[in-house]
Amino acid sequence: QVQLVESGGGLVQAGGSLRLSCAASGSGYIYNAMTWYRQAPGNERELVAAISSGGSTNYADSVKGRFTISRDNAKNTLYLQMNSLKPEDTAVYYCNVRVRRFGASYDYWGQGTQVTVSS
Repeated sequence: QVQLVESGGGLVQAGGSLRLSCAASGSGYIYNAMTWYRQAPGNERELVAAISSGGSTNYADSVKGRFTISRDNAKNTLYLQMNSLKPEDTAVYYCNVRVRRFGASYDYWGQGTQVTVSS
């Protein structure tokens, strides 16, 4: 089974920065797409940014130009660099990793990390 451990969340003032990490562990898997989601109280879960195994990236319009997603394939770790944070970025951030094993694909989720941006 794949285990995902998230870290890097916290409280930051508007305009500040945070860097989230999501470390994956599990043998016998091929790690494909890796994605960051977020969910604020009363809101639906939102896709924030995604990165393919080859490094192609996509971002939600609300974070373009401010957030950068990256991955270290050697460490099976996903990152989200968040700059120019706004109060609207306040949410629980979840990483999602799509893996392949035995010819089938599966999604695994991290435990979530809280990001709070104060005005």
